[in-house]
Amino acid sequence: MSQWKDSGKLGLILLVSPLALWLALFIVLPHIDMVLISLRERVAARQYAFSWGNYTEFFTEPLYWRTFLRTAVMSILATGLTLLIAFPVSFYIAKMLRGRLKAALFILCLIPFWVSELVRTYGWMILLRETGLFSSLLQWMGLVDQPVEMLYNDVAIMVGLVYTSMLFMVVPLVTTLESLDDSLIEAAYDLGGNHLEVIRDVVIPHAMPGIVSGCIVVFMLTLGNYLTPTLLGGKDSLWFTEQIYTQFITRFNWEQGSAFGMLLLVLSSVIVWCGLKLSRQSFTRVMT
Repeated sequence: MSQWKDSGKLGLILLVSPLALWLALFIVLPHIDMVLISLRERVAARQYAFSWGNYTEFFTEPLYWRTFLRTAVMSILATGLTLLIAFPVSFYIAKMLRGRLKAALFILCLIPFWVSELVRTYGWMILLRETGLFSSLLQWMGLVDQPVEMLYNDVAIMVGLVYTSMLFMVVPLVTTLESLDDSLIEAAYDLGGNHLEVIRDVVIPHAMPGIVSGCIVVFMLTLGNYLTPTLLGGKDSLWFTEQIYTQFITRFNWEQGSAFGMLLLVLSSVIVWCGLKLSRQSFTRVMT
């Protein structure tokens, strides 16, 4: 018996070791290094001293913390819009369709993600520019008498963020809703419930783990997105990841950039924790 236990422990160690090594090398150690870099100040060539200056500069410079708050609010709004659009689509795929039609619609949701995010974002730029399809359609319908520039504003940024995040909300919702027994929905209708009551009291509580997991993934991706806000929002997009890029790449100020990166990590962790508390979900339940 002890031999079997020893072999089981060895097998578990061998299975967990690659994951633990990956987490240590690519997650834990880089973040520890970023914390150490953010807490130092360059006093001379290759000479550094301990300092909180990189963090205090963030709070004393209005542009930094305003961009920080704007990014957080826009990311939360994008997550909410993605959920509102993805939920009915996911419910229709999971509960209303069967067989090949169900698989075909799900594949249609996957097709846009077969190309890179850069190509998809440029596609939206082509559609929203002054000579793009939407502007030409509005002129053809007589709603406007001149080309309309739809790029480089918050609406364009929001459209791009929702579009690039949709799949990551649809997949967990479809997976969760597929496990909902149809007899529960039928019983709710038999007891006199209307559509709104059934969705509120039966469907949403059952889908809550999928809703929370999808919101966490979408929020994380949106908060850390650099490409979409920069291209669709232009130079005035005021996205915090652009500030981080500027510190690292443009100014070669790795100390300030590391501080900004850690602040963004803290922000995302706090908002996710608050979301779990408000939805009364646990992280282990959501991820299983």
